Amino acid sequence: MITFPGSRPRRLRRTDRLRDMTRESTLEARHLIAPLFIKERLSRPVEIEAMPAQHQHTLPSLVETCGVLAELGVPAVLLFGIPARKDAEGSAAWEADGIVQQALRAVRSELGDRLVLIGDVCLCEYTDHGHCGVIRGSAVDNDATLESYARIAVTYAEAGADFVAPSGMMDGQVAALRRALDAGGHPNMGILAYAAKYASAFYGPFREAAESRPQFGDRRGYQMDPGNAAEALREVRLDIEEGADIVMVKPALPYLDVLARVKSTFGLPTAAYQVSGEYAMLKAAAARGWLQEEPVMLETLGAIRRAGADLILTYYARAAAERLRRG
Repeated sequence: MITFPGSRPRRLRRTDRLRDMTRESTLEARHLIAPLFIKERLSRPVEIEAMPAQHQHTLPSLVETCGVLAELGVPAVLLFGIPARKDAEGSAAWEADGIVQQALRAVRSELGDRLVLIGDVCLCEYTDHGHCGVIRGSAVDNDATLESYARIAVTYAEAGADFVAPSGMMDGQVAALRRALDAGGHPNMGILAYAAKYASAFYGPFREAAESRPQFGDRRGYQMDPGNAAEALREVRLDIEEGADIVMVKPALPYLDVLARVKSTFGLPTAAYQVSGEYAMLKAAAARGWLQEEPVMLETLGAIRRAGADLILTYYARAAAERLRRG
């Protein structure tokens, strides 16, 4: 006589309805943030070769895309600007009529409060050397860069942003932005901190999209070493103490262990960035028929949610929201 087990986990897997009822983590459009690129003096949107279905936008195409995302239930966008003019200081980044500032005003005018607008605060797209800060000698000057970041953040607030997102991994960047925003009359402006941003090999396609490849050296002097996890907790703690409202781990899939530790340790709203290389490799495999794109897209986004992300910045935001709407 065969003795059957008393506990049968498969009982809860028999139907779609049962699986839905007992699912521990879910993925919805409200968990997604769409990164978007806006380029000055474009006459039409330009598809990014290394990131199929993603574009460098004109102002009209950006506003149109934001409208579609809002209709799909995606709650927020993160804006990256590509200026027509670059210099050593990245001064176009804080111009009152800079390309991101124009985009913030245009989207706010068209959509009102239907989207949360986030401006990425960095200099790599704006400098002629491609680094994330002000160069003094042969290295990025941390404290001089903080002054530039603060100027950018205030202009974003004045243009209608809801959040600023300092991404350069400068020491003290969150505190510098908080002081500048408060002093400028923007105490309610939120800060989404790139708190644990690793020196990753997965950023390559972004550098094409944002036209921000370093002209010398690399960014390991200010981005985190991939071998360090405890350091990430120290970085996140510092950003929280300095006033961050949301903390972020970047990239996502290679650092799910870090994401889980950050969420369980601090409990603050936590984001993860599924970066350009993660997106590009799935697109490339799907294009060759090696993977089914939609199931893999949903599985990877689900893994990021399961690891602890309350919010996922992903180039799949629109495609995932469309798929989720279909059920």
